[in-house]
Amino acid sequence: MTERPGLWITLEGGDGSGKTTQAQLLEAWLGETGRTVVRTREPGGSEVGQLIRDIVLHHRGDIAPRAEALLYAADRAHHVATVVMPALERGEVVLQDRYLDSSVAYQGAGRVLDADEVRALSLWAAEGALPDLTVLLDLDPAAARLRLDAADKPFDRLEAEKLDFHVRVRDAFRKLADAEPERFLVLDAAASVEDISAAIRSRVADLI
Repeated sequence: MTERPGLWITLEGGDGSGKTTQAQLLEAWLGETGRTVVRTREPGGSEVGQLIRDIVLHHRGDIAPRAEALLYAADRAHHVATVVMPALERGEVVLQDRYLDSSVAYQGAGRVLDADEVRALSLWAAEGALPDLTVLLDLDPAAARLRLDAADKPFDRLEAEKLDFHVRVRDAFRKLADAEPERFLVLDAAASVEDISAAIRSRVADLI
């Protein structure tokens, strides 16, 4: 990919790790600094992506693991081309909930597909694009399930998976962070909301 003037930040972690809360806080802080922020997500960050999101997260019944991985990749290809890259080229900050690391963790480890193949598929779909910073909110899956239960909302297809699935996902995220320490900021999601937010702001301040 060519050099881009904007800043691309992704948030990763298991379900219930607090990504939405931290994205809201970071968006507000970036706005106070005068930055234009594009808040988005995968899947579902575009009109086409929302249709795919409804399939992969809310379809009643099974989806073959490889088909699921391909659906996420299709969403990613369209999202990066039509939302992420145009915003970065305008010099804006893209703040994104989930990216290809989620595919490697959820479809690779969770669905027990080949993680390298899933990553290669995503990189092909996104023309090799990687974020400037990936914040990983690391949380024990049992603690995450308690948070989800307390939220008292219906679980989507991935949230409803058994504990061992989410343990594999967490382990995969941690391995990804270990492999790319220059891109990842790993934070304990059991810490206070304020402490996590301060740590994220400190890292982002170095980038802007």
